[in-house]
Amino acid sequence: MSQFAFVFPGQGSQSVGMLDAWGDHPVVIETLNEASDALGEDVGRLIKEGPKEALALTTNTQPVMLVAGVAAWRVWVAEGGAMPAAVAGHSLGEYSALVASGVLTLTQAAPLVRFRAAAMQEAVPVGTGAMAAILGMDAARVREGCAEAQASFGPGSAEVVEAVNFNDPAQTVIAGSKAAVDKACEVLKANGAKRALPLPVSAPFHSSLMKPAAEKLRARLAETVLATPRVPVINNIDVAVESDADRIRDALYRQAFGPVRWVECVQAIKARGISTIVECGPGKVLAGMTKRIDGELTGSALYDPATLAEVKTLLS
Repeated sequence: MSQFAFVFPGQGSQSVGMLDAWGDHPVVIETLNEASDALGEDVGRLIKEGPKEALALTTNTQPVMLVAGVAAWRVWVAEGGAMPAAVAGHSLGEYSALVASGVLTLTQAAPLVRFRAAAMQEAVPVGTGAMAAILGMDAARVREGCAEAQASFGPGSAEVVEAVNFNDPAQTVIAGSKAAVDKACEVLKANGAKRALPLPVSAPFHSSLMKPAAEKLRARLAETVLATPRVPVINNIDVAVESDADRIRDALYRQAFGPVRWVECVQAIKARGISTIVECGPGKVLAGMTKRIDGELTGSALYDPATLAEVKTLLS
């Protein structure tokens, strides 16, 4: 079997019924029950029935995406799948990667990500923050455009806009206060960006405006027991592999208000001699990014029994 990595998606890939294709697979049922016990609510029902608006609430999205990724991972292991050479996760997906690596249990992780989500939502009132995807422009120029937009408000202004998700060479997500993000979209389109798409999110994730949320998260992480990783986890904030519990905690703390360096994460996976990256969990967003980041890499997705069989064949 060739060397491969597993990567886990974050917010945005959720959908009502996203685990239906697994049917009554005992591992999926067990995973849903474990998460439901940890959160004190029926997570399986929330995923199966929604409604969509409920799944889109950050305090629900983060736990359900964690659970969906972990469920697919556990099925892979239960069905005889080999251990990956490395794991990583996009934003929230890093918590799924930490569960897969054994650093966190699902019982620990589900309440932790719900706490993280609630802290993020409380940090910036709904409607005052924003995010937008900038397409068709390299990251350096996006950064420059953000600086230009922020400067236009004058010195001492509280308006903030920053590049926060480096998703592929021609897609960077920006976040900050709504007025500054709107201004940056104008500036970046004038400077040559193909599109500037506002994202339907409830908070400016990974921006410096999330620092108050990160401080709450840091206190919660300090109380959380972390195990030694069984599989190397490449983190978002430093594009580094850590095994020390305090360093893992610190990286998760800084990730809450720092950028997701996904392009570099994928490049770091390739640098480890890995040529196949499997997205584990709902959707194919990261699989698509993989191919756009490096055409030499194979990007695949595992989210139902059919794709499980495809991945097994691909890696055999």
